[in-house]
Amino acid sequence: MTTRPLTPAPAGRRRHELWARTTKVLKSSSFRITLFYMLMLSASVAVLLGFIYWFTSGFMDRQTDATIGAEIQGLAEQYHQRGLPGLSAVIRERIAQDPTGAAVYLLADQAFTPLVGNLDRWPAGFPDANGWMHFRLCDRGPDHAEEHTARGQVFPLHGDLLLLVGRDVRDLERTRHLILDALAWGLALTTALALLGGWIVSHRVLRRLEAINQTSREIMEGDLSRRIPMRGSGDDFDQLAAGLNTMVARIESLMAGVRQVSDNIAHDLRTPLTRLRTKLELLRAELGEDHPAGATAAETIADAEELLTTFNALLRIARIESGGRRDAFAPVDLAPLLADLTELYEPVAAERDQRLDLQASDCAWVIGDRDLLFQALGNLVDNAVKYTPPGGRVELALRDTEHAVIIEVADNGPGIPESLHAEVFHRFFRADHSRSTLGSGLGLSLVQAVVQLHGATIELRNNAPGLRVRMSLERAAAPETLQERPLPAER
Repeated sequence: MTTRPLTPAPAGRRRHELWARTTKVLKSSSFRITLFYMLMLSASVAVLLGFIYWFTSGFMDRQTDATIGAEIQGLAEQYHQRGLPGLSAVIRERIAQDPTGAAVYLLADQAFTPLVGNLDRWPAGFPDANGWMHFRLCDRGPDHAEEHTARGQVFPLHGDLLLLVGRDVRDLERTRHLILDALAWGLALTTALALLGGWIVSHRVLRRLEAINQTSREIMEGDLSRRIPMRGSGDDFDQLAAGLNTMVARIESLMAGVRQVSDNIAHDLRTPLTRLRTKLELLRAELGEDHPAGATAAETIADAEELLTTFNALLRIARIESGGRRDAFAPVDLAPLLADLTELYEPVAAERDQRLDLQASDCAWVIGDRDLLFQALGNLVDNAVKYTPPGGRVELALRDTEHAVIIEVADNGPGIPESLHAEVFHRFFRADHSRSTLGSGLGLSLVQAVVQLHGATIELRNNAPGLRVRMSLERAAAPETLQERPLPAER
């Protein structure tokens, strides 16, 4: 028998696991709370930065307007004191002092013909009710053609003259854009840092929650000795873990008491039942087969045997559900196990004129208890053989996939209605409500206990006709000591 070599997980699987972890973080309540906090923080920062921008921009605009107003007032005083020649001289003097500066001066007549100033024509546009206007300027000089914004105020003078005094607000616009860029980057960094912080916090919270969930799963599987780890920080998670650990300790104590009671019942009731059965067999032997009471004694012995079988099944299910059998877990190859199971039930199926077929891969390794798996699968095959009519067919299939080992037991009998698929695993449940068929209704309950002990899944499907039971167990690597073992000898 050969085994498959171990291969590393494919890149697609790693990407799938990474995407699963990422999705888990994104769907977590902690990340949603952090996202809500991030949105509120971003909105608050946006409002604050918007106020800063509005206040700073308005302050710079007011400064520019105040400068323009002061210059207009000074020029108007010069006009009143010295007339048009004096005003023109002052304008030329100011332009000469700062030929490439930000100040804009233009004195024009009623037809907007320039008389004196540093503009070659009256700018396009119309002033508002207060005389303010925005217009476009070109850089002065032979090598400059870039346009930029200017702001000025028109002041009428006597003699139908118009005085335009303004400022080149190019530097102001640049400053405004720098502030906007800084505010945008600040908001973006705030959002990015909030998202990063939310991701880190959510990941840390999920790690704590996953530790709690993992321990809870192990406890639910029957290992009541497990406790939720604590960090000793005294935070909310430590308080929650302390409360849950106290609860689990109490449950463990109660379960230990119930287990002790079960052991006492096993000792106090099973022994008298066994003695009763022995005495009935002695009584039947003394009476002889021809005695009228012999048949009654035989029926009573069968009833006592059924009681012992039911009682032993209940105790076996309780022990399995307690998780105590997990200590016996070891690598198990299901291929020879199913072969032995088929060999065991082939005579039973042949006696009922049925076919029992097995389709299995060369090997399929899992970690589990071989005896419990054999018993559980034996119960499934026994039910299939029992309820399949003569001439029917029972199929066993074993498939070794990349992540799981799939076992299917299918028959073409009457099947089970889909409405009862979840109930058949309850103890003492019988699909035959008249309870005319043999059995105690514990077979599938034991199967369910074994499945839960191994962390596997089981589902019932309609085989049209009949029933198909599918069991899925986690795949395990073949032990190195067994990879080169020889093929078993023919029986």
